[in-house]
Amino acid sequence: MSRLHSPIRRATRLPALVPALLRAPLLAPLLAPLLALVPLDALGAQDLGARIAATRTGTVRFAYPAAEGVCGNGRGGISVNRGNSSGRVVHNMTVRGREWEDDCEPGPVRVALERRNGRVTDVRAYVGGRWRTAADSDLGTVSAAEASDYLLGLAESAEESVAKEALFPATIAEGVTVWPRLLAIAKDGKRPREVRSSAVFWVSQAAGEAATKGLSDIVDESEGDREVRKSAVFALSQRPKDESVPALIRIAKSHRDPELRKSAVFWLGQSGDARAISYFEEVLLKP
Repeated sequence: MSRLHSPIRRATRLPALVPALLRAPLLAPLLAPLLALVPLDALGAQDLGARIAATRTGTVRFAYPAAEGVCGNGRGGISVNRGNSSGRVVHNMTVRGREWEDDCEPGPVRVALERRNGRVTDVRAYVGGRWRTAADSDLGTVSAAEASDYLLGLAESAEESVAKEALFPATIAEGVTVWPRLLAIAKDGKRPREVRSSAVFWVSQAAGEAATKGLSDIVDESEGDREVRKSAVFALSQRPKDESVPALIRIAKSHRDPELRKSAVFWLGQSGDARAISYFEEVLLKP
């Protein structure tokens, strides 16, 4: 069989065409026999970014496994409880007192991207609930690793609003270590301040002493943006007390920037930790 007319060879090029073909309802019945010729791993091997890029303008959706402790109400409210700190809840609406209680459903994470002329202009993430309308392209379930990698790529390069929206869903993917890239974003002076500060906060939610050291390094950057460094002091206060309190005491005692010392003292006061109280006593009793 010649190379030109081999259905197997032509079928192996289908991964790049599938998103576009699926948007043509009249062609959908014709896809089944062709897709049967394509190994499943060939369909999954295409880069997620390339599959998303196939839709230049429109809504693209995909889903991926959520990390343990992540649940949501399907309306933008997502709760995260990783055990190393109190649960974090992100809401897109306000409820009054105790008159309403949402069911918190476990993952997957569902992401909707708005694309316009080949660029992502909006990122929305949900856990729980279900889609009520169709999208221009629904990529189904992808791996947590490739979803997180794509979203972090947006945080590293997209415009400010998109980059900030991409950070949080990247951090709640199952089994993915994100804090090294978050730290790199936080230290990147070319990225907008709000993006860097947001990255700093999400580092504080990561597990591991290395994350605490990374935050301390940001605080100690002599040429760093002061507001980003103040965000790092706050982020340190969100770490487990055995990590945060010694780091904050060090900053309060010896950092050369008085604004950062003041910030460290404030967050030490909020900790209620005995070591913080001893530090205050030491300062107050100093002749």
